[in-house]
Amino acid sequence: MLKPTKNRFSLVILLMLIFIGLALISRIILMITSFHQVDLGILPLIKVFSVGVFYDFIAASYYLAPLALYIILMPDKLFNNRFHKYIFWFFLFVQINLLVFNIFTEWFFWKEFGRRFDFIAVDYLVYTHEVIQNILESYPIPLLLSLVFIISSSLFYFIYKKTAVLDSAFNSSQGFLQRLKIGVCIISLPILFFNVLNEQSMANVSANQFNNELSKDGLYSLFSAFRNNTLDYDAHYRTENIGTIMSNLKTIYKCDDTHSRYIKKPGKELKYNVMLIMVESLSAEYVGAFGDTRGWTPNLDNLVKHSLFFNNLYATGTRTDRGMEAVVLSVPPTPGRSIIKRPDCHNMFSSGFIFKEKGYENKFMYAGYGYFDNMNDFFSHNGFMTVDRANMDRSEIIFSNAWGVSDEDLFNKALKESDKSYQNNKPFFNYIMTASNHRPYTYPDGRIDIPSHTGRSGSVKYTDYAINKFLNDAASKPWFKNTIFIILADHNGGSAGKTSLPAWRYKIPVIIYGPGIIRPQIVSKLSSQIDLMPTLFSLMNWSYESKFYGEDILDADFNERAFIGTYEKLGLLRNNRLVILEPGKKLQEYKIVSQGLQDIKYKEIDPIKKDKLDAITYYQSASYFYRSGINRWNN
Repeated sequence: MLKPTKNRFSLVILLMLIFIGLALISRIILMITSFHQVDLGILPLIKVFSVGVFYDFIAASYYLAPLALYIILMPDKLFNNRFHKYIFWFFLFVQINLLVFNIFTEWFFWKEFGRRFDFIAVDYLVYTHEVIQNILESYPIPLLLSLVFIISSSLFYFIYKKTAVLDSAFNSSQGFLQRLKIGVCIISLPILFFNVLNEQSMANVSANQFNNELSKDGLYSLFSAFRNNTLDYDAHYRTENIGTIMSNLKTIYKCDDTHSRYIKKPGKELKYNVMLIMVESLSAEYVGAFGDTRGWTPNLDNLVKHSLFFNNLYATGTRTDRGMEAVVLSVPPTPGRSIIKRPDCHNMFSSGFIFKEKGYENKFMYAGYGYFDNMNDFFSHNGFMTVDRANMDRSEIIFSNAWGVSDEDLFNKALKESDKSYQNNKPFFNYIMTASNHRPYTYPDGRIDIPSHTGRSGSVKYTDYAINKFLNDAASKPWFKNTIFIILADHNGGSAGKTSLPAWRYKIPVIIYGPGIIRPQIVSKLSSQIDLMPTLFSLMNWSYESKFYGEDILDADFNERAFIGTYEKLGLLRNNRLVILEPGKKLQEYKIVSQGLQDIKYKEIDPIKKDKLDAITYYQSASYFYRSGINRWNN
């Protein structure tokens, strides 16, 4: 424990030691939580904890800079006042509570996502209503807050009894210039780290992603994610000459310089209604048709037998907005936040506008409030009308939680909206986004044999039940026989894995069902969410101008590949190889040695020239077209 010293900056040192000590405890707890997935070798752990303490120190320097500034400015007469000493004791108690509370929040975030705070946490700070309600419905908050208070009080009491630092610091006498010299040194640390440190590059201590995450500091990771919510591709990623990129893109797509090409289909175009159900977090690993034996999706498993089923298709990301972006815009993920959440997301080259051009009435329907993730703004400016929870009467809602109304309520609303379009003699495209398969995993009682609020198993099985009920209800409608139903996930139910881009975590089910329209078939071609709309348009024999990166999966010449990514890592998956582009202009290629429904093993190989060029071509061109405005709707 610190010895008494008549230097008021010893208060900063005390808080720094508390900060680093609690961060170390948090790291140990998270390591124990993922005990079987962490590389526990002596050298890997030395790297984790040495780099981790360094990042804890960096985070502490940011955290304590305002206190250092305060200490510089406070004159001795006010600082050494007895009343001020009591205020600081209270301030210290509050800080300890906040830091202990942070340990709890990090643990819950880690349990959910298998990583430190990132873009998701930043979004959660923005969308406070949904998040706070979700927390209140998911966790025993009074008990947790009581534990935080008890632990914090015990730690505070220990410090109060065992250190004389505070008493001596409040009896110090330091002139302004002396305080300024010491304080400036402390404040200069975060400024230095901000300008010199390459974010969290030092945290890449291992090929094991869990070790890399453990070597980070949670609060610093939050700051880093907030700072880097957009990433300039050319500044951070491997690039080629733009002429080379455009030439290779033309070879891949047979397109012009604006990535435009005309898809020509002979014969009559078919105007089927389209009901697209994007299911929250419906992982392939939950679905019996992929080999799961837990019986969570009996209705979907039966539906697969009567549908066009894609069993080797991958989501582009780990968030809902990424799934929407991939389907609506048919583009690979660009670094940073999704296009949907960027300010400049209007009038994109969207499947919504193509439907609209063909005479369709398009509606985006969401179980929650569409301001979340900027959904309503994006869809309303890209060819859709929007219908969300705010458009539902109380009589239309039998159950709701923090994220939105139940799937049944949403589907009933979709039936009503479909009836309206049919009565207006309009073919319709309804894009339906569910919310029930999400923590707190609550749903109406009496629907399935798993009680509400039990966990993921119940929410998946309830969604399966609700989709089956919806299809049965739709079967009685006059528009049913002329309707194609598409069921797919927005993303997987989890994103954690030992590798930075665990491919198995991105595999999702896609089911296209239309009695008398769609021939049942299983398609095992490696494909992506971005291929869904081009495939659908082909099924309806449509001719159209395309700027899509997606292609018709059913075409004999389909180019098998999938795009998977996080907000900073971009992957091209094909031929059992995975190319990963990372900030710092890094490029690595891996050979997939083995892959199961819940595991994947990679072996790093020397990058293959064509794989490297194609990966850069896809991602560099997509970022270039967005930045330059070339991928806009200009019809």
